[in-house]
Amino acid sequence: MATVSAQQVKSLRDRTGAGMNDCRQALLESEGHEDNAFDIIQKKGLAKAAKKAGTIATEGVIHSYIHSNKRIGVLVEVNCQTDFAARSEDFTGFADEVALQIASSSPLFVRREEVTEEAKDKQMVLFKGQLEEEEATTGKKRPEAAIAKILEGKLDKWFSDVCLEEQELVTREDKKTVKSVSDELTAKTGEKMSVRRFVRYELGEGFEKAVAKDFAAEVAEAIKAS
Repeated sequence: MATVSAQQVKSLRDRTGAGMNDCRQALLESEGHEDNAFDIIQKKGLAKAAKKAGTIATEGVIHSYIHSNKRIGVLVEVNCQTDFAARSEDFTGFADEVALQIASSSPLFVRREEVTEEAKDKQMVLFKGQLEEEEATTGKKRPEAAIAKILEGKLDKWFSDVCLEEQELVTREDKKTVKSVSDELTAKTGEKMSVRRFVRYELGEGFEKAVAKDFAAEVAEAIKAS
């Protein structure tokens, strides 16, 4: 059996936030390989996060963000289970990232379970119209089964675009989604952390897409410069 040093345990604990005993056990399971031990900790932590999915989180913050041009504002409610966790650096950092994400990417819903049937039906009509126009242009008729699969894929892609939890955070280069980061924090802290609701304000009407695109570019440039 591989021997595990106190320094290895401390290093893994600093990376994961897991308890000393959990880190030591993971290192033993991985025969002293820290990267493999890190994966073990993550998998166990995410399993715990899944178990907490139904837990009611009633503490947290109403976090606000106003962009420097004073044209975009966000209010978002981010929840956890205790007031202590709400004051933690991890939690406040997550709330900051989520607010910036909302300002930049203009989601319409928090999660796909909240998408109304009316909204889905509207998108399906749009997607069907696109396929009909494409068929009219090319003169090629697709089989019904193929059309159904294409429409399903388009709707799934639309969900990932408009649902906050499924969006990749603009503040990161690792392409992690809002949901994956909240799950990781839940695993790390032992408390359920999640976004409950939000509202996004933008000065003026009819310019949302153009402004959002410019704002996302600003965020990308800021990240490169940091």
